[in-house]
Amino acid sequence: MALTKSTMLPLGTSLPHFELPDVVTGKQISSTQLAGYPGTLVMFICRHCPYVIHVQEEIARLGKEYGEKGITMIAISSNDIENYPDDRPEQLKAMAQENGFSFPYCYDEGQEVAKLFTAACTPDFFLFDDNQQLVYRGQLDDSRPGNGKPVTGKDLRAAMDAVLAKQLVSQDQKPSAGCNIKWKAGGSPNYF
Repeated sequence: MALTKSTMLPLGTSLPHFELPDVVTGKQISSTQLAGYPGTLVMFICRHCPYVIHVQEEIARLGKEYGEKGITMIAISSNDIENYPDDRPEQLKAMAQENGFSFPYCYDEGQEVAKLFTAACTPDFFLFDDNQQLVYRGQLDDSRPGNGKPVTGKDLRAAMDAVLAKQLVSQDQKPSAGCNIKWKAGGSPNYF
């Protein structure tokens, strides 16, 4: 497992515009549909990554708990499916159903959306406020596969709680870390 850290997109960045298919419903999901909520969480995840597998139950819990509180969430997989067939849309759909994801799970076939967010790893989290300005990008918590720390979601939960309370999110943010996004041949972005 090669550990890759988040690029830490600058705080205050506006939510990038995108439109992607939801692997569960087949419907197109647009970033414009994410407006009008107290907060928006965009997550880059995939099926095969051990770092995502380690936290997928907590991600499902966050979806249910914070969805009920008004935060809208979306998961995106941008991996190259030719070399990583476990991340094909039908496999992502199975993952969403197995984990009871309550949010759309989209497939970024062209990898353009990952590049818009400067997403670098799975999982990679981006939280936007009610003005669709980036207020948090970083880790779920300190837990990693094999480090013995419990998966609590404390860092991301604290940021979402602050957004819901209309308070400033702490700028002491640690990068997310996980497997690198599996770029298609010749498609690796130049932001590393």
